[in-house]
Amino acid sequence: MNDYKFGNYIFELRSRAGLSQSELAAEVGVTNKAVSKWEVGKAKPSIDMIRKLAALFHISVDELLNRREEENKVDVTKIVITGGPCAGKSTAMSWVQNAFTQMGYTVLFVPETATELITGGVAPWTCKTNAEYQKCQLRLQLEKEKVFEQAAKNMDASKVLIVCDRGALDNKAYMDNLEFAQMLEYLGSNEIELRDNYDAVFHLVTAAKGAEEFYTTANNSARTETVDEAAALDDKLISAWTGHPHLRVIDNSSDFEDKMKRLIAEISSFLGEPEPFEIERKFLIEYPDIKWLESIPNCQRIEIIQTYLMSNKDEEVRVRQRGFDGHYIYFQTTKRKVSDVKRVEIERRLSEREYLRLLMNADTAKRQIRKDRYCLTYENQYFEIDVYPFWKEKAIVEIELSDENAEIIFPKQIKVIKEVTDDDSYKNASLANNTEGI
Repeated sequence: MNDYKFGNYIFELRSRAGLSQSELAAEVGVTNKAVSKWEVGKAKPSIDMIRKLAALFHISVDELLNRREEENKVDVTKIVITGGPCAGKSTAMSWVQNAFTQMGYTVLFVPETATELITGGVAPWTCKTNAEYQKCQLRLQLEKEKVFEQAAKNMDASKVLIVCDRGALDNKAYMDNLEFAQMLEYLGSNEIELRDNYDAVFHLVTAAKGAEEFYTTANNSARTETVDEAAALDDKLISAWTGHPHLRVIDNSSDFEDKMKRLIAEISSFLGEPEPFEIERKFLIEYPDIKWLESIPNCQRIEIIQTYLMSNKDEEVRVRQRGFDGHYIYFQTTKRKVSDVKRVEIERRLSEREYLRLLMNADTAKRQIRKDRYCLTYENQYFEIDVYPFWKEKAIVEIELSDENAEIIFPKQIKVIKEVTDDDSYKNASLANNTEGI
Protein backbone atom coordinates (compact mmCIF):
# COMPACT_ATOMS: atom_id res chain seq x y z
CA MET A 1 0.00 0.00 0.00
CA ASN A 2 1.11 3.57 -0.49
CA ASP A 3 2.80 5.35 2.41
CA TYR A 4 -0.04 7.68 3.24
CA LYS A 5 1.36 8.58 6.68
CA PHE A 6 4.51 10.17 5.27
CA GLY A 7 2.50 11.83 2.50
CA ASN A 8 0.09 13.29 5.04
CA TYR A 9 3.04 14.66 7.03
CA ILE A 10 4.44 16.47 3.98
CA PHE A 11 0.95 17.79 3.29
CA GLU A 12 0.62 19.04 6.89
CA LEU A 13 3.98 20.80 6.74
CA ARG A 14 3.09 22.48 3.45
CA SER A 15 -0.33 23.55 4.73
CA ARG A 16 1.13 25.02 7.91
CA ALA A 17 3.58 27.01 5.80
CA GLY A 18 0.71 28.32 3.68
CA LEU A 19 2.23 26.99 0.46
CA SER A 20 0.47 25.51 -2.56
CA GLN A 21 1.94 22.46 -4.27
CA SER A 22 3.26 24.74 -7.01
CA GLU A 23 4.90 27.07 -4.51
CA LEU A 24 6.54 24.22 -2.62
CA ALA A 25 7.79 22.72 -5.89
CA ALA A 26 9.34 26.06 -6.85
CA GLU A 27 11.00 26.47 -3.45
CA VAL A 28 12.82 23.12 -3.61
CA GLY A 29 13.30 22.87 -7.39
CA VAL A 30 10.99 20.03 -8.39
CA THR A 31 7.79 19.72 -10.43
CA ASN A 32 4.24 19.97 -9.10
CA LYS A 33 3.84 16.32 -10.00
CA ALA A 34 6.71 15.33 -7.71
CA VAL A 35 5.13 17.10 -4.75
CA SER A 36 1.79 15.47 -5.54
CA LYS A 37 3.42 12.03 -5.57
CA TRP A 38 5.06 12.69 -2.20
CA GLU A 39 1.74 13.68 -0.67
CA VAL A 40 -0.22 10.67 -1.91
CA GLY A 41 2.56 8.30 -0.89
CA LYS A 42 3.58 7.22 -4.38
CA ALA A 43 7.14 8.53 -4.15
CA LYS A 44 9.71 9.62 -1.56
CA PRO A 45 12.03 12.64 -1.59
CA SER A 46 15.74 11.91 -2.01
CA ILE A 47 18.19 12.56 0.85
CA ASP A 48 19.24 15.88 -0.72
CA MET A 49 15.59 16.86 -1.07
CA ILE A 50 14.95 15.89 2.57
CA ARG A 51 17.61 18.43 3.58
CA LYS A 52 15.95 21.16 1.50
CA LEU A 53 12.53 20.37 2.91
CA ALA A 54 13.81 20.32 6.48
CA ALA A 55 15.42 23.74 6.04
CA LEU A 56 12.30 25.15 4.40
CA PHE A 57 9.96 23.89 7.14
CA HIS A 58 12.40 24.66 9.99
CA ILE A 59 12.55 21.13 11.34
CA SER A 60 15.45 18.70 11.77
CA VAL A 61 16.65 16.41 9.01
CA ASP A 62 16.37 13.53 11.48
CA GLU A 63 12.65 14.13 11.97
CA LEU A 64 11.95 14.01 8.24
CA LEU A 65 14.23 11.01 7.74
CA ASN A 66 12.49 9.15 10.55
CA ARG A 67 9.12 9.91 9.00
CA ARG A 68 10.30 8.76 5.61
CA GLU A 69 11.69 5.52 6.99
CA GLU A 70 8.37 4.74 8.67
CA GLU A 71 7.42 3.13 5.35
CA ASN A 72 9.63 0.23 6.40
CA LYS A 73 7.50 -0.42 9.47
CA VAL A 74 4.87 -3.13 9.24
CA ASP A 75 1.40 -1.90 8.30
CA VAL A 76 -0.89 -3.82 10.68
CA THR A 77 -4.69 -3.88 10.31
CA LYS A 78 -6.90 -5.70 12.82
CA ILE A 79 -10.44 -6.69 11.85
CA VAL A 80 -13.20 -8.79 13.38
CA ILE A 81 -15.28 -11.36 11.56
CA THR A 82 -18.31 -12.08 13.72
CA GLY A 83 -21.85 -13.31 13.26
CA GLY A 84 -24.59 -15.46 14.65
CA PRO A 85 -24.31 -19.25 14.98
CA CYS A 86 -23.84 -21.10 11.67
CA ALA A 87 -23.08 -17.93 9.72
CA GLY A 88 -20.13 -19.29 7.75
CA LYS A 89 -17.25 -17.85 9.75
CA SER A 90 -15.07 -20.95 9.52
CA THR A 91 -15.35 -21.04 5.73
CA ALA A 92 -14.89 -17.27 5.62
CA MET A 93 -11.47 -17.61 7.25
CA SER A 94 -10.30 -19.82 4.39
CA TRP A 95 -11.62 -17.35 1.80
CA VAL A 96 -9.89 -14.46 3.57
CA GLN A 97 -6.61 -16.40 3.76
CA ASN A 98 -6.63 -17.17 0.03
CA ALA A 99 -7.80 -13.76 -1.16
CA PHE A 100 -5.54 -11.51 0.88
CA THR A 101 -2.44 -13.66 0.72
CA GLN A 102 -2.69 -13.20 -3.06
CA MET A 103 -2.88 -9.43 -2.49
CA GLY A 104 0.43 -9.46 -0.63
CA TYR A 105 -0.81 -9.57 2.96
CA THR A 106 0.52 -11.77 5.70
CA VAL A 107 -2.74 -12.99 7.22
CA LEU A 108 -2.91 -13.96 10.91
CA PHE A 109 -5.94 -15.51 12.60
CA VAL A 110 -6.89 -15.12 16.25
CA PRO A 111 -8.97 -18.26 16.94
CA GLU A 112 -12.45 -18.04 18.46
CA THR A 113 -11.87 -17.91 22.21
CA ALA A 114 -15.27 -19.30 23.24
CA THR A 115 -14.74 -22.47 21.22
CA GLU A 116 -11.25 -22.94 22.69
CA LEU A 117 -12.51 -22.58 26.25
CA ILE A 118 -15.70 -24.62 25.91
CA THR A 119 -13.97 -27.55 24.15
CA GLY A 120 -11.32 -27.36 26.88
CA GLY A 121 -13.90 -27.68 29.64
CA VAL A 122 -14.30 -24.00 30.62
CA ALA A 123 -17.91 -23.00 29.93
CA PRO A 124 -20.73 -20.90 31.37
CA TRP A 125 -22.21 -24.09 32.84
CA THR A 126 -18.93 -25.27 34.43
CA CYS A 127 -18.05 -21.91 36.02
CA LYS A 128 -19.92 -20.65 39.11
CA THR A 129 -21.70 -17.95 37.11
CA ASN A 130 -21.93 -16.73 33.53
CA ALA A 131 -20.23 -13.49 34.63
CA GLU A 132 -17.20 -15.43 35.91
CA TYR A 133 -16.99 -17.35 32.64
CA GLN A 134 -17.19 -14.13 30.62
CA LYS A 135 -14.31 -12.66 32.64
CA CYS A 136 -12.17 -15.65 31.67
CA GLN A 137 -13.16 -15.46 28.03
CA LEU A 138 -12.67 -11.73 27.57
CA ARG A 139 -9.37 -11.68 29.44
CA LEU A 140 -8.02 -14.47 27.24
CA GLN A 141 -9.40 -12.77 24.11
CA LEU A 142 -7.59 -9.51 24.83
CA GLU A 143 -4.32 -11.21 25.79
CA LYS A 144 -4.36 -13.27 22.59
CA GLU A 145 -4.87 -10.13 20.51
CA LYS A 146 -1.95 -8.41 22.23
CA VAL A 147 0.31 -11.37 21.41
CA PHE A 148 -0.77 -11.38 17.76
CA GLU A 149 -0.27 -7.60 17.47
CA GLN A 150 3.20 -7.82 19.00
CA ALA A 151 4.14 -10.65 16.64
CA ALA A 152 2.74 -8.78 13.63
CA LYS A 153 4.79 -5.65 14.33
CA ASN A 154 7.98 -7.69 14.34
CA MET A 155 7.38 -9.69 11.18
CA ASP A 156 9.35 -9.42 7.98
CA ALA A 157 6.30 -8.23 6.05
CA SER A 158 5.08 -4.96 4.58
CA LYS A 159 1.43 -5.41 5.54
CA VAL A 160 -0.22 -7.75 8.01
CA LEU A 161 -3.93 -8.45 8.34
CA ILE A 162 -4.98 -9.74 11.77
CA VAL A 163 -8.37 -11.45 11.57
CA CYS A 164 -10.14 -12.01 14.89
CA ASP A 165 -12.68 -14.83 14.89
CA ARG A 166 -15.05 -12.78 17.08
CA GLY A 167 -13.93 -9.79 19.12
CA ALA A 168 -14.31 -8.30 22.58
CA LEU A 169 -17.81 -6.86 22.05
CA ASP A 170 -19.22 -10.29 21.11
CA ASN A 171 -19.24 -11.02 24.84
CA LYS A 172 -21.78 -8.25 25.41
CA ALA A 173 -24.43 -10.32 23.60
CA TYR A 174 -24.09 -13.05 26.25
CA MET A 175 -24.44 -10.77 29.30
CA ASP A 176 -27.09 -8.57 30.81
CA ASN A 177 -26.38 -4.87 31.36
CA LEU A 178 -25.28 -5.31 34.97
CA GLU A 179 -22.89 -8.14 34.10
CA PHE A 180 -21.41 -6.09 31.27
CA ALA A 181 -20.91 -3.05 33.53
CA GLN A 182 -19.16 -5.27 36.09
CA MET A 183 -17.01 -6.68 33.30
CA LEU A 184 -15.88 -3.21 32.23
CA GLU A 185 -15.01 -2.37 35.85
CA TYR A 186 -13.08 -5.64 36.19
CA LEU A 187 -11.06 -4.82 33.07
CA GLY A 188 -10.62 -1.15 33.97
CA SER A 189 -11.87 -0.34 30.48
CA ASN A 190 -14.91 1.11 28.71
CA GLU A 191 -17.17 0.09 25.84
CA ILE A 192 -15.74 2.63 23.36
CA GLU A 193 -12.20 1.38 23.95
CA LEU A 194 -13.15 -2.28 23.57
CA ARG A 195 -15.34 -1.76 20.50
CA ASP A 196 -13.22 0.71 18.54
CA ASN A 197 -9.92 -1.07 19.20
CA TYR A 198 -10.59 -2.90 15.90
CA ASP A 199 -10.16 -1.22 12.53
CA ALA A 200 -13.32 -2.77 11.05
CA VAL A 201 -16.03 -5.28 11.93
CA PHE A 202 -17.72 -7.63 9.45
CA HIS A 203 -20.85 -9.44 10.63
CA LEU A 204 -22.02 -12.58 8.83
CA VAL A 205 -25.73 -13.15 9.39
CA THR A 206 -26.66 -16.56 10.79
CA ALA A 207 -28.22 -19.09 8.44
CA ALA A 208 -31.14 -19.06 10.89
CA LYS A 209 -32.19 -15.77 9.27
CA GLY A 210 -32.98 -16.32 5.61
CA ALA A 211 -31.28 -19.68 5.05
CA GLU A 212 -32.94 -21.81 7.73
CA GLU A 213 -32.64 -25.03 5.75
CA PHE A 214 -28.85 -24.82 6.09
CA TYR A 215 -28.78 -24.16 9.85
CA THR A 216 -27.03 -26.93 11.80
CA THR A 217 -25.22 -27.52 15.10
CA ALA A 218 -23.40 -30.60 13.80
CA ASN A 219 -20.24 -28.81 12.65
CA ASN A 220 -19.43 -27.05 15.94
CA SER A 221 -19.42 -28.83 19.31
CA ALA A 222 -19.70 -25.47 21.12
CA ARG A 223 -22.92 -24.54 19.27
CA THR A 224 -26.15 -25.37 21.11
CA GLU A 225 -28.68 -22.77 19.90
CA THR A 226 -31.97 -23.59 18.19
CA VAL A 227 -32.96 -21.69 15.02
CA ASP A 228 -34.96 -19.12 16.99
CA GLU A 229 -32.21 -18.72 19.59
CA ALA A 230 -29.62 -18.29 16.86
CA ALA A 231 -31.66 -15.56 15.14
CA ALA A 232 -32.15 -13.71 18.45
CA LEU A 233 -28.45 -13.99 19.26
CA ASP A 234 -27.56 -12.68 15.81
CA ASP A 235 -29.60 -9.54 16.53
CA LYS A 236 -27.85 -9.09 19.89
CA LEU A 237 -24.43 -9.37 18.25
CA ILE A 238 -25.27 -6.73 15.65
CA SER A 239 -26.53 -4.45 18.42
CA ALA A 240 -23.34 -4.99 20.43
CA TRP A 241 -21.17 -3.77 17.56
CA THR A 242 -23.49 -0.96 16.44
CA GLY A 243 -21.64 2.32 16.90
CA HIS A 244 -18.34 1.09 15.44
CA PRO A 245 -16.98 3.48 12.78
CA HIS A 246 -16.85 0.70 10.19
CA LEU A 247 -19.45 -2.05 10.65
CA ARG A 248 -20.68 -4.07 7.69
CA VAL A 249 -23.43 -6.72 7.73
CA ILE A 250 -23.31 -9.54 5.16
CA ASP A 251 -26.74 -11.15 4.86
CA ASN A 252 -28.15 -14.31 3.24
CA SER A 253 -29.75 -12.60 0.25
CA SER A 254 -27.67 -14.73 -2.14
CA ASP A 255 -26.22 -18.22 -2.18
CA PHE A 256 -23.35 -19.02 0.19
CA GLU A 257 -20.56 -18.62 -2.36
CA ASP A 258 -21.75 -15.14 -3.26
CA LYS A 259 -22.02 -14.33 0.46
CA MET A 260 -18.31 -15.13 0.78
CA LYS A 261 -17.52 -13.03 -2.29
CA ARG A 262 -19.42 -10.09 -0.79
CA LEU A 263 -17.42 -10.44 2.42
CA ILE A 264 -14.13 -10.37 0.50
CA ALA A 265 -15.32 -7.35 -1.49
CA GLU A 266 -16.24 -5.47 1.71
CA ILE A 267 -12.87 -6.20 3.33
CA SER A 268 -11.04 -5.27 0.13
CA SER A 269 -12.91 -1.99 -0.05
CA PHE A 270 -12.03 -1.19 3.55
CA LEU A 271 -8.35 -2.01 3.05
CA GLY A 272 -8.16 0.14 -0.06
CA GLU A 273 -7.50 -2.62 -2.56
CA PRO A 274 -6.87 -1.32 -5.15
CA GLU A 275 -7.83 2.15 -3.84
CA PRO A 276 -9.68 3.29 -0.70
CA PHE A 277 -12.89 4.35 -2.40
CA GLU A 278 -15.83 5.39 -0.31
CA ILE A 279 -19.30 5.15 -1.88
CA GLU A 280 -21.65 7.20 0.22
CA ARG A 281 -25.24 8.37 -0.19
CA LYS A 282 -26.70 11.15 1.90
CA PHE A 283 -30.30 12.16 2.58
CA LEU A 284 -31.98 15.11 4.25
CA ILE A 285 -34.63 13.81 6.66
CA GLU A 286 -37.19 15.23 9.04
CA TYR A 287 -35.91 15.64 12.59
CA PRO A 288 -35.94 12.08 13.95
CA ASP A 289 -37.74 10.76 17.01
CA ILE A 290 -34.83 10.81 19.46
CA LYS A 291 -36.73 8.85 22.11
CA TRP A 292 -37.37 6.08 19.57
CA LEU A 293 -33.72 5.99 18.50
CA GLU A 294 -32.47 5.82 22.07
CA SER A 295 -34.98 3.12 23.02
CA ILE A 296 -34.01 0.51 20.42
CA PRO A 297 -31.10 -1.92 21.03
CA ASN A 298 -29.72 -1.67 17.49
CA CYS A 299 -28.95 2.04 17.80
CA GLN A 300 -26.02 3.73 19.52
CA ARG A 301 -25.48 7.46 20.14
CA ILE A 302 -21.99 8.83 19.47
CA GLU A 303 -20.77 12.33 20.27
CA ILE A 304 -18.63 13.85 17.52
CA ILE A 305 -16.56 17.01 17.35
CA GLN A 306 -15.13 17.63 13.88
CA THR A 307 -12.49 20.25 13.11
CA TYR A 308 -11.30 21.17 9.62
CA LEU A 309 -7.61 21.78 9.03
CA MET A 310 -5.86 24.02 6.55
CA SER A 311 -5.74 22.25 3.17
CA ASN A 312 -5.60 22.91 -0.55
CA LYS A 313 -8.66 23.20 -2.79
CA ASP A 314 -8.47 19.61 -4.03
CA GLU A 315 -8.61 18.05 -0.59
CA GLU A 316 -10.54 18.08 2.65
CA VAL A 317 -8.59 17.35 5.83
CA ARG A 318 -10.24 17.07 9.21
CA VAL A 319 -9.67 15.68 12.67
CA ARG A 320 -12.44 14.12 14.70
CA GLN A 321 -13.10 13.30 18.34
CA ARG A 322 -15.56 10.42 18.58
CA GLY A 323 -17.00 8.66 21.60
CA PHE A 324 -19.45 8.89 24.45
CA ASP A 325 -19.66 9.68 28.16
CA GLY A 326 -16.10 11.02 28.44
CA HIS A 327 -14.46 8.16 26.52
CA TYR A 328 -13.11 9.19 23.12
CA ILE A 329 -10.97 8.09 20.21
CA TYR A 330 -9.43 10.36 17.58
CA PHE A 331 -9.02 10.25 13.80
CA GLN A 332 -7.57 12.27 10.95
CA THR A 333 -9.35 11.97 7.59
CA THR A 334 -8.16 13.20 4.21
CA LYS A 335 -10.68 13.10 1.34
CA ARG A 336 -10.01 13.57 -2.37
CA LYS A 337 -12.99 13.62 -4.74
CA VAL A 338 -13.08 11.13 -7.63
CA SER A 339 -16.70 11.51 -8.77
CA ASP A 340 -20.04 12.69 -7.38
CA VAL A 341 -20.42 9.55 -5.25
CA LYS A 342 -16.83 8.28 -5.08
CA ARG A 343 -13.98 9.72 -3.08
CA VAL A 344 -10.53 8.51 -2.10
CA GLU A 345 -10.63 8.59 1.69
CA ILE A 346 -7.54 8.06 3.84
CA GLU A 347 -8.11 7.75 7.56
CA ARG A 348 -5.69 7.16 10.39
CA ARG A 349 -6.10 6.74 14.13
CA LEU A 350 -4.56 9.46 16.28
CA SER A 351 -3.37 9.54 19.85
CA GLU A 352 -4.89 12.26 22.02
CA ARG A 353 -1.54 14.07 21.87
CA GLU A 354 -1.46 13.97 18.06
CA TYR A 355 -5.06 15.17 17.93
CA LEU A 356 -4.34 18.17 20.15
CA ARG A 357 -1.24 19.01 18.10
CA LEU A 358 -3.19 18.94 14.83
CA LEU A 359 -5.86 21.22 16.30
CA MET A 360 -3.23 23.94 16.17
CA ASN A 361 -3.55 23.77 12.38
CA ALA A 362 -7.33 24.31 12.45
CA ASP A 363 -8.87 26.35 9.65
CA THR A 364 -10.25 29.23 11.72
CA ALA A 365 -12.41 30.35 8.81
CA LYS A 366 -14.58 27.28 9.43
CA ARG A 367 -16.61 26.60 12.52
CA GLN A 368 -16.14 23.42 14.49
CA ILE A 369 -18.91 20.92 13.83
CA ARG A 370 -20.52 19.29 16.86
CA LYS A 371 -23.19 16.65 16.40
CA ASP A 372 -24.82 13.58 17.87
CA ARG A 373 -24.53 10.62 15.54
CA TYR A 374 -27.03 7.79 15.92
CA CYS A 375 -25.59 4.61 14.41
CA LEU A 376 -28.49 2.38 13.41
CA THR A 377 -28.50 -1.14 11.96
CA TYR A 378 -31.67 -1.96 10.02
CA GLU A 379 -32.34 -4.68 7.45
CA ASN A 380 -28.60 -5.50 7.44
CA GLN A 381 -27.78 -1.90 6.52
CA TYR A 382 -25.79 0.56 8.62
CA PHE A 383 -27.19 4.09 8.85
CA GLU A 384 -25.53 7.09 10.47
CA ILE A 385 -28.03 9.77 11.49
CA ASP A 386 -26.40 13.13 12.27
CA VAL A 387 -28.34 15.50 14.52
CA TYR A 388 -26.93 19.04 14.66
CA PRO A 389 -27.59 21.53 17.48
CA PHE A 390 -28.40 24.32 14.98
CA TRP A 391 -31.19 22.33 13.25
CA LYS A 392 -34.50 21.68 15.00
CA GLU A 393 -36.60 20.40 12.09
CA LYS A 394 -34.21 18.30 10.01
CA ALA A 395 -31.16 16.04 10.12
CA ILE A 396 -28.87 14.11 7.79
CA VAL A 397 -28.67 10.35 7.29
CA GLU A 398 -25.75 8.71 5.49
CA ILE A 399 -25.10 5.17 4.34
CA GLU A 400 -21.89 3.74 2.89
CA LEU A 401 -22.26 1.18 0.13
CA SER A 402 -20.07 -1.27 -1.72
CA ASP A 403 -22.32 -0.86 -4.79
CA GLU A 404 -23.57 2.63 -5.64
CA ASN A 405 -26.73 1.10 -7.19
CA ALA A 406 -27.68 -0.94 -4.11
CA GLU A 407 -31.26 -0.57 -2.86
CA ILE A 408 -31.65 1.34 0.41
CA ILE A 409 -34.46 0.36 2.78
CA PHE A 410 -35.25 3.05 5.34
CA PRO A 411 -37.06 2.38 8.63
CA LYS A 412 -40.61 3.72 8.47
CA GLN A 413 -39.76 6.13 11.31
CA ILE A 414 -37.22 7.91 9.08
CA LYS A 415 -38.97 10.46 6.87
CA VAL A 416 -36.80 11.30 3.86
CA ILE A 417 -37.16 14.82 2.46
CA LYS A 418 -34.75 14.44 -0.43
CA GLU A 419 -31.40 12.95 -1.43
CA VAL A 420 -28.50 15.41 -1.03
CA THR A 421 -25.57 13.22 -2.05
CA ASP A 422 -24.61 15.63 -4.84
CA ASP A 423 -25.57 18.80 -2.97
CA ASP A 424 -22.39 20.35 -1.62
CA SER A 425 -24.36 22.69 0.65
CA TYR A 426 -25.21 19.75 2.92
CA LYS A 427 -21.65 18.53 3.36
CA ASN A 428 -20.10 19.05 6.76
CA ALA A 429 -17.44 21.25 5.22
CA SER A 430 -20.16 23.55 3.87
CA LEU A 431 -22.00 23.57 7.18
CA ALA A 432 -18.73 24.58 8.81
CA ASN A 433 -18.61 27.58 6.46
CA ASN A 434 -22.18 28.62 7.20
CA THR A 435 -22.73 29.99 10.69
CA GLU A 436 -26.48 30.10 10.12
CA GLY A 437 -26.86 26.49 8.95
CA ILE A 438 -29.03 25.92 5.85
